[in-house]
Amino acid sequence: MKNFVKVMKALSDPNRVKIIKMLQQKNNLCVCEMRAVLKLAQPTVSKHLKVLEDAELIVGSKEKLWVNYRLNTTSPSPYGAAMLKQLHQWLTEDSEIQKIFKILPAIDRNNICKS
Repeated sequence: MKNFVKVMKALSDPNRVKIIKMLQQKNNLCVCEMRAVLKLAQPTVSKHLKVLEDAELIVGSKEKLWVNYRLNTTSPSPYGAAMLKQLHQWLTEDSEIQKIFKILPAIDRNNICKS
């Protein structure tokens, strides 16, 4: 039950759901890119990412200056895997999600991230 509750709590915040939806559209996003789309402070985005990582919904990997985040397609949690599968189909008609989908292709880390 502990793992189930962790996954549900991770997905109980709208910004974390938005992060999942962003990662479904564009794999390997860094904090700067997510920050630009969500219009949140960097520490806030990092905190959301930590919650999602702890729930095994996303994974991060270091590449040069950036930590790239992607969906955890090999999550050992059956709850996490099930929710990621369902979320792929859910909320695509939501106006906030559609707005994110329109903004996301134009986001370029080389233009927005400070090294």
